[in-house]
Amino acid sequence: MATSELRTPTWINYWGWGSGDMLGAGAQAVITGWLAYFFITFCGLSAVETGLILGLPRLLEAITCPLIGYISDNLRHTWVGRRIGRRKIFLILTIPLLPCFALIFVTGQTFAYYLTTFVFFEFLYTMFLIPWETLAAEMTKDYGKKAKFAGARMLIAQSSAILASYLPTLIINHFGGKDSPGTFLIMAAIFGGLFSLVVLLVVLFTWERPYTEAEKLVQPEPMDWTKAALIPVNMFRDLFSTLRIKAFRQHLSLYLGGYISQDIFNTAFPLFVATVMMGATLVISQLMTTMYVAQLVSVIIAINVVIRTGPTAAYRMAISFVGAALLLFLAFYLIRPAGFAEGLTAMGGNLFAAANPMVLFWLFVPIILAGLGRGTLNFVPWSVYNYLPDIDEAVTGQRREGIFAGVMTFVRKIAQSGAIVVTTSLIGLGGYVSADKAHPGVAVVQSPEAVRAVVLVMVGGPILMMLWGLVVSWSFRLNARTHQVLIHEVERLRAGETQAESAESRAIVENLTGWRFERLWGRG
Repeated sequence: MATSELRTPTWINYWGWGSGDMLGAGAQAVITGWLAYFFITFCGLSAVETGLILGLPRLLEAITCPLIGYISDNLRHTWVGRRIGRRKIFLILTIPLLPCFALIFVTGQTFAYYLTTFVFFEFLYTMFLIPWETLAAEMTKDYGKKAKFAGARMLIAQSSAILASYLPTLIINHFGGKDSPGTFLIMAAIFGGLFSLVVLLVVLFTWERPYTEAEKLVQPEPMDWTKAALIPVNMFRDLFSTLRIKAFRQHLSLYLGGYISQDIFNTAFPLFVATVMMGATLVISQLMTTMYVAQLVSVIIAINVVIRTGPTAAYRMAISFVGAALLLFLAFYLIRPAGFAEGLTAMGGNLFAAANPMVLFWLFVPIILAGLGRGTLNFVPWSVYNYLPDIDEAVTGQRREGIFAGVMTFVRKIAQSGAIVVTTSLIGLGGYVSADKAHPGVAVVQSPEAVRAVVLVMVGGPILMMLWGLVVSWSFRLNARTHQVLIHEVERLRAGETQAESAESRAIVENLTGWRFERLWGRG
């Protein structure tokens, strides 16, 4: 429940809020890392059917993402918003339902079953994600504290991704069933229980933006059905208004450039390992674990780089690492190192016991480079997000954390949907053959054309997306110094000032907002 007291976040608040990314990133690590592989290898679904299941729910979220953001923003002066919390009411509702995640990983079902279960889970995921994302921006305005919230979130995210990648190995080692679909059902059941637990932690250790004295005088509003009917109209008006903020438009380019490149890679990489490196579930699991450990190290480094120098230097460095990794994977496909397949077979499924230097190089150097870049690509956009409501406040005079979280999630999911559908469609058009439903898990020999399609999509797609983000990064000016100037000018605008304190302050604020100073604070 919101209070009027000024509160300072402590380590338990950073980690309590950050634990939510066990669901936020953990679910996505399982979905993007394993679900396409699971559907194609164990359920007999075609690459196109798999792409539709993973892509169609994102189109439905064109409505649900901004709608949840808009409703949560507008619950502030209602009985529910004041007594329970306009954000927390959504979190509480998801707690008992999240274990349904395991239902997605039941084999032998129809296309309609998998689509329905995935749509339902994605709706729950959205109900949690958007209100949760707003809380860090509401609990503090301090640049350094916001970076710590983002850092805690990313460390939890990478840890959950490590768990998602290595659980299949642990399950196979303890319960057997190499290349069995039961491995994934057990993994999903474990994650479903963890999801409910971490949402409970978020509810207990976070708070919403305190009420100002003026807001306390506003009486809770009764339900107005006329206003309710206008929600879609107002929602999309606010949705498009966020795109009038220059820094937000640039931020979306950085965000999508980094994240879509990973969606493409995550979808294609297990198939690359299975067809080019001739590995299976155990090999994929251990390589992904290595990558996510490297991502965790990368986030720890990126937290300090972003606080000291700003986000763009870290972003460019990350792109260079991922680009180098992709070129090494391409080189492996072109060279086909002699003796690699035999060396991989000799390991008996335990990559970490390898002794052959050539095999070690091709297994671990590219994937470690990819991890070092991907961790930073994950961290930078979400560290920047926490400052965007401050820039928006300068333009509108309002705090709209919810609508920004809704827009980001909406754009992300629509883009992810397109990326997954295009990736799986291109691989399918290249001739990739799914497993026989009667013999799930049995390897299918792919044609050279199908293998080439997997490689070209996995390497070319991410490089194109990262180049887009790289170009935009050169004009992005948000950092610790410019944010401090912005906050100072927002306080002056709130006090009734209409002119900037200095020419430099004016230039900084106008660059971040994309608006002339005279039109700020709702005057435009």
